[in-house]
Amino acid sequence: MREARNGEIRWIMMKGTFVWWRSSVASVRATKHLTCPFHRCCHDIASGLIGTISRIRFRDTAIAVPCSASSSRIGHQFNFIQINALIFPIGKKCSNMTTKQPNVVDPAFNTVPKDSPAFIIWRVEDLKLVLLPKESYGKFHAGDSYLIYSAFESGQPCGTLLQQIKGSSNKLERYIHFWLGTETTQDEAGVVAIKAVELDDFLGGSPVQQREVEGSESARFMTYFKDGIRILPGGAASGFKHVTDEFHPALYSVKGKRNPVVRQLAEVSWSLMNEGDVFVLDCKKYIFVWVGRSANSREKMHAAKLAQTLKGDHGESYSTLVIVEDGQELGLPDAERGAFEGLLAIQHKKLKAIEAENDESFESKTTAEIKLYRCTDEDGTLKVTEVKKGPLFQADLSSNDSFIVDNGANGIFVWVGKKATPQERAEAMRNGQSFAKKKEYPPNTNVTRILDGGEPAEFRSLFRDWKVLNQTVGFGRQASVGKIAKVVQTKFDASTLHENPKAAAKAGMVDDGSGKKEVYRIINKELSPVPHAEHGKFYAGDCYVINYAYTAGGTEKNIIYYWLGSTSGQDEKGIAAVMAVDLDKKLGGRAVQIRLIQGKEPEHFLAMFGGKLVIYSGGRASGFESQEGEKDEVLGDTYMLQVRGNAAHNTKAVQVPLKASSLNSNDVFILMSPKVVYIWCGKGSTGDEREMAKKIAADGKADTQIMAEGKEKAEFWEVLGGKGPYITDMRTAEEIHEHEPRLFQCSNATGNMKVEEILDFNQTDLVEEDVMVLDAWHSVFIWVGVNSNKQEVALVEKGIVQYLRSDPKGRDLDTPILKIHQGCEPPTFTGFFGAWDPNSWENRMDFEKLKEHLKKDNPNMTITLSVNGSSGEKNRYPLVVLQEKNPEKLPADVDPVQKELSLHDAEFTRAFKMERAAFEALPAWKRNQLKKDVGLF
Repeated sequence: MREARNGEIRWIMMKGTFVWWRSSVASVRATKHLTCPFHRCCHDIASGLIGTISRIRFRDTAIAVPCSASSSRIGHQFNFIQINALIFPIGKKCSNMTTKQPNVVDPAFNTVPKDSPAFIIWRVEDLKLVLLPKESYGKFHAGDSYLIYSAFESGQPCGTLLQQIKGSSNKLERYIHFWLGTETTQDEAGVVAIKAVELDDFLGGSPVQQREVEGSESARFMTYFKDGIRILPGGAASGFKHVTDEFHPALYSVKGKRNPVVRQLAEVSWSLMNEGDVFVLDCKKYIFVWVGRSANSREKMHAAKLAQTLKGDHGESYSTLVIVEDGQELGLPDAERGAFEGLLAIQHKKLKAIEAENDESFESKTTAEIKLYRCTDEDGTLKVTEVKKGPLFQADLSSNDSFIVDNGANGIFVWVGKKATPQERAEAMRNGQSFAKKKEYPPNTNVTRILDGGEPAEFRSLFRDWKVLNQTVGFGRQASVGKIAKVVQTKFDASTLHENPKAAAKAGMVDDGSGKKEVYRIINKELSPVPHAEHGKFYAGDCYVINYAYTAGGTEKNIIYYWLGSTSGQDEKGIAAVMAVDLDKKLGGRAVQIRLIQGKEPEHFLAMFGGKLVIYSGGRASGFESQEGEKDEVLGDTYMLQVRGNAAHNTKAVQVPLKASSLNSNDVFILMSPKVVYIWCGKGSTGDEREMAKKIAADGKADTQIMAEGKEKAEFWEVLGGKGPYITDMRTAEEIHEHEPRLFQCSNATGNMKVEEILDFNQTDLVEEDVMVLDAWHSVFIWVGVNSNKQEVALVEKGIVQYLRSDPKGRDLDTPILKIHQGCEPPTFTGFFGAWDPNSWENRMDFEKLKEHLKKDNPNMTITLSVNGSSGEKNRYPLVVLQEKNPEKLPADVDPVQKELSLHDAEFTRAFKMERAAFEALPAWKRNQLKKDVGLF
């Protein structure tokens, strides 16, 4: 041991004991271990040292070094100092030391089951993990750090809804989160990060690790708390556990539609409140639920439940619930009004503006510029090298290395290969955070560490072709003429579809296609009925609208397809979309609308025509842009069709150029001529394909001749204009990769469109006030809630194509898009939601029902009703919503010229500093000037 004065570099190693020195700081205990402190051992040091070591950036020059303590007894007290110097070459082994890890397990993990579902939360107290009581789950203090472990079977309840099962034969999904409050100390943040690594080691390194920051919790984290989370002030260090009889009034904000965040505010003040949320004022004797004018129904319900919970905390008979709507405070009874105004005086009421959500579109949820980086640490220095930009493929990852998937502000994923070193695995989270910092992403950017083989759905969704281990290999589903694989045909049983919606969703079939259909062709900007004999004959230059009716559960349902030919004009495509909407209105707005692009016909559409759908070239010259005198293209008596499919629900024929080069050894072709109909069978075609071709050829008037490839007659080649080369290579079966469905919630309640992805979704996640988007990969559903507005629907319809274009997986822009209405969901949609209750909408609790329920349990409860609360009143909006300059972005029921008519009464008075009657008495020029001043002109 070398002697030195204060500030010099010193270190000692006695009997495997490292002593770190940091002056003027509370002393800590030295701990015996056998590892170099600059390697992965940092988390093996006793908890007393962890707080100091966790702040060290290993590859910087600021490090902690040992002092010249005179004693080597384990457990002796030492002081510590941090100085700028290097002791060891960073990342390299030190002489006389070993990097072998001691097998130390934190006692806090002894009760963690390794093979059973579990949901456990610890809080850091005195730099140690302390198990949190289950009754405190969902409550987080801003001054603390928490460690959360979640293990559950895929598709089963998790978090606070976890079903306790001892042992599990199914594979568990495991997640480790560490949550950092905005006021937590550096020491506590360091401890919880290191303990996350320890827990990961204890569980064999399989869990996904994720860092959570207060106010920016990940969607995965929020799924654990179906009743939302409560963020409370203070923390362990401030002694929040000290119980006193003294009560202080508290104001809570309730924000969020599905999993709300309840936050206890710093003080009780109007300045912290706004019209877009719900607030709960707890005065103990009275608990007020103050409802903002623009608050959504889910927030109202969560606030009412919070009030009921607070009442229970005070004693059921002690508190009285009071629900008061914005602007109705003066209508409270004297006692309640006195208690309310004692804390929130009406004369001081000045609400802060609604904080408009960030402009999030579908494009912000995916990015075409997603990037992949390789991480290496061979020489002790972390190197991050860009590998490629999206789209990403599973093969881009190698088990020998670690990678960073940069999805921008949407999150950073650090993927650790199976053959990566233990050090790389341990430092992956820190490397991800350093990467985000270097990229200057927001400090609250989510960083997730993932191990090879344990990738969650939100990570797999970023790759174009992810295949899960042991996943059954399938074949390409019909999408276009160029993508049909050879499969063994099994009998299709449509009778089971409605009893098994999951199978219906997978097959994309609501029935076997035998229902009634009406087919219309767009001619001269109108719907022209197509004769029954011509059903199934489509022209690429035209657009069609098909109304399909079928019966399910004794009720007739409708699907409206609008089919857009590949060479049809933009005007005709627009007319087809409008006609589909008009037809839906005539049917009561209960139909499913499906946009189809030629070549992307789903199996149900093909089944409607019994496997005899034929798409011819040409079409009618009926578009807006057609020239006068332009003639319709007429189908000649000699042409050739390429046939794909082996059953009634997957077969169609498409006209191809009349020449030998159009042939393909993999398929069957029908050559129509005045005298003979030739069925040419390629060497790679199957018997089922030939049978389907015979059915299509039977519509021809001439005799039919079947010929095999290589045995053609001279007359056959003569019709084609002579022999010529064509494709003879055998087509390989197209493997498909399962893509998990993704659900998005879309709302413009604050004036801007907000898009939020929902993980592990079910039927209860469908919000009646909004528009939802279900991306099922082969199709995209737009679900329209009964209380959503037209503007939301229009914005979502417009944004879907941009969403497909920006998806890093590289999507087909012609993917079928289906629009469905709440209460009219087909099994192809409901099958993605697990258990589906068709009566859910009638039985679902809303705010009005909840108030009635609370009134029964609280006979003394007071409820004030807003003047604008009745359904017959005109909708009113906050000033921030009406200040939108673009008329198309205003709510559908707002007059862009008289936006002040849609302003809340109270806000009107505050904005114009006069009542409506006084305003209306002013001359027009004065009214316009005032509207300009407040941003409404």
